[in-house]
Amino acid sequence: MEDWDTRAYMRHVPAVFEAVRNEFGPELPLLHDGHHRMTPLQAAKLGKSLEPYDLFWLEDCTPAENQEALKLVRQHTTTPLAIGEVFNTIWDFKDIIRDQLIDYVRGAVTHMGGVTPLKKTMEYAALYQVKSGFHGPTDISPVGLAAQMHVGLAIHNFGIQEYMQHGPRTNQVFRQSFTFTDGFLHPGDEPGLGVSLDVDEAGKYPYEQAYLPFNRLADGTVHDW
Repeated sequence: MEDWDTRAYMRHVPAVFEAVRNEFGPELPLLHDGHHRMTPLQAAKLGKSLEPYDLFWLEDCTPAENQEALKLVRQHTTTPLAIGEVFNTIWDFKDIIRDQLIDYVRGAVTHMGGVTPLKKTMEYAALYQVKSGFHGPTDISPVGLAAQMHVGLAIHNFGIQEYMQHGPRTNQVFRQSFTFTDGFLHPGDEPGLGVSLDVDEAGKYPYEQAYLPFNRLADGTVHDW
């Protein structure tokens, strides 16, 4: 369990970005994930307060399923918006791309049914100058990450690829040809996706159930994680 205080968060985040900009200058790309925790009005206020720090994007500022909320956010801030890591089909993205409510598609090849649906989504997004920003935490396996990398290489509206390095056990099970150096991913020279599964190695690690954290407000109410 984690504690959450939205008002304290709204005060704290702009100060963090001011400090980072002062320390590292204007060229460093800065991204922030709101993790669906804000109301539309709160998200609009935060996006506006972050404008002086020239964010690369503000991610998941409101619950993504409430697509109408993005209209209010868009009306009040020019901070770029990234949405969609919880979406599953092109139909989830269709209206918010068409209405220019987002700047980056956060879809994942593992959520959306494979390479083809994700590439079709990006081809549609290209009509509206919307770029890719594919979801890439460690629960996207090396297979999924490699597939997304190939989609990114195949489209003209690539934006950025989220990447969290997997642990040593995962790397033993999923043998990868792709590399990560100086902020860039390279697919390697192996055929196909460039990832092979070591079934014998996988058998050494039985499934262990795990849970995501959850937030509570000061009064004990459960809040979006």
